[in-house]
Amino acid sequence: MATTVPEIDNQKCTGCGDCVEACPSHAVELDHGQAIIARPDDCNYCTECETLCPEGAISCPFEIVMDV
Repeated sequence: MATTVPEIDNQKCTGCGDCVEACPSHAVELDHGQAIIARPDDCNYCTECETLCPEGAISCPFEIVMDV
């Protein structure tokens, strides 16, 4: 579970659904033609949605640092 979730710019989102298909944790859904993080507790902040968004509407502005 991520402590933060991707940010979605609804002005850029075209509702193509690529982010929904890409999300391995099924946290992203389309709502009235717009991408939303419907289940933020399920988001693992993998950044797949950001990577695959053709419009650049999704950003993951925080870096995850792993302590080893």
